[in-house]
Amino acid sequence: MVNAEGSTAIMNDTGKSDDFIVPQKPANKGAQASIDAHPSAEPVEGRESTKGNAVQSPTAGIQGPGLVSRGLSGIREAAQRDRKLRFTGLMHHLTEPLLHASYERLNARAAVGVDGVSWEAYGEDLDANLANLKDRLHSGSYRAQPSRRQYIPKPDGRQRPLGVAAVEDKIAQQALVTVLEQIYEHDFSNFSYGFRPGRSAHDALDALYVGLTERPIQWVLDADIQGFFDHLDHDWLLRFLEHRIGDPRVLRLIRKWLRAGVSEDGAWVPSDEGTPQGAVISPLLANVYLHYVLDLWISWWRKHFAVGEVIIVRYADDFVIGFQHERDARLCLEELRERFTHFGLSMHPEKTRLIEFGSLAERHRSRRGETKPESFDFLGFTHSCSRTRNGRFSIRRKTIAKRMRAKLANLKGIMLRMRHAPIPAQGAWLKQVLQGWFNYYAVPYNSIALDRFRWWVGRLWWRALRRRSQYAYRTLWWSRMGRIIDRWLPRSKITHPWPSARFAVKYPR
Repeated sequence: MVNAEGSTAIMNDTGKSDDFIVPQKPANKGAQASIDAHPSAEPVEGRESTKGNAVQSPTAGIQGPGLVSRGLSGIREAAQRDRKLRFTGLMHHLTEPLLHASYERLNARAAVGVDGVSWEAYGEDLDANLANLKDRLHSGSYRAQPSRRQYIPKPDGRQRPLGVAAVEDKIAQQALVTVLEQIYEHDFSNFSYGFRPGRSAHDALDALYVGLTERPIQWVLDADIQGFFDHLDHDWLLRFLEHRIGDPRVLRLIRKWLRAGVSEDGAWVPSDEGTPQGAVISPLLANVYLHYVLDLWISWWRKHFAVGEVIIVRYADDFVIGFQHERDARLCLEELRERFTHFGLSMHPEKTRLIEFGSLAERHRSRRGETKPESFDFLGFTHSCSRTRNGRFSIRRKTIAKRMRAKLANLKGIMLRMRHAPIPAQGAWLKQVLQGWFNYYAVPYNSIALDRFRWWVGRLWWRALRRRSQYAYRTLWWSRMGRIIDRWLPRSKITHPWPSARFAVKYPR
């Protein structure tokens, strides 16, 4: 079946067509894939293609100098020329220099995998190890090892499962990510920001701010995909990859990583779906999956079905969609649920909300005598409607309260354990913690939350120091502690510019 755009579509079990999805494998050698990449730009960004990023390499900011060879540059140029080209020979780009650069990019202090080999131990005979790894990758004798299961606390008190891969798997994954990024950076939509070279969470926040303040948005879909990384369908993912990758060795390598399973408490657990959070290649695979399931579909849907304006900003599996009309919002939410179900995903019933939000929503609710619109959370900030001093509509962003509480609870335990360390050592460490927190959260309108965080860190530090001994408890008064805090803890300062100003610089209209 062919839709109005000339794109191939298939019928799902409900009788509706799933545009842009072709389950059969296209022919090799020059055959065009049946997915229309739709390079039309996101209205929020006010540009017709990715020209706004043309000033930098697709790997700028992520990949070090010399990591992209002439061969990879050729892949990038071919992918840019033809959005439907399938690459049938990619494996030979996994060279020893690329593997060496990938090794250097890994975190040297990361936890070890099931093999117990650390980054330093692997590097003791690095050249021989990488040569052996390259030979096994090219000959097909390479075997992926299970990921070691590890849990980290989430802000809501639950545990987030992570998969710690072996260092050799990390190197191979990083090398392949470098190759595949040359292709997919020209395919991904302009409103996709997560885990992409040259793009950050603040770029996504800026785009959302500009879209909500400068477009006639009245409704916001605050969406949450339930257990996305745990329920990613392997078969669909490989079919999506086949639209651009025609090298069976690369597809076989990715399949090995997906099906390697996890090791938990010494027992191997198979993985029939999902991709481990924490794996080097998982963010790229997640972006590919949502590119076909969400990005291309929403671009097509708003062009053919939306009555008013529609904006979208996605960062990995977190996304927000804004609508001008309630009719568009409710229709999109209903069809999006059906589409996610078809591809093995589901929207969280409690965390997915459709709310009135925006300049129009505030005006309409005020006329009806209702309170101001509800707020929503995105990328660590609570967004709420506000007004500037001259009465212009704005959005106030402050640190999510439960995230701050979770961070303070974590710091409390650490400070209690290190309370007997020298105060200069504790102060230097806390200074780095606060500076890192301020680097992300120091946005306009958030100064009160920053000051509150600094005050609580100082208070928890004081309590920890007073528990050194009874003498410290009696003599370390708050007045003296204030001087210690002022000596070591930096004061909060808004370092990020206004979102509209930074957005206009990065994407000049």
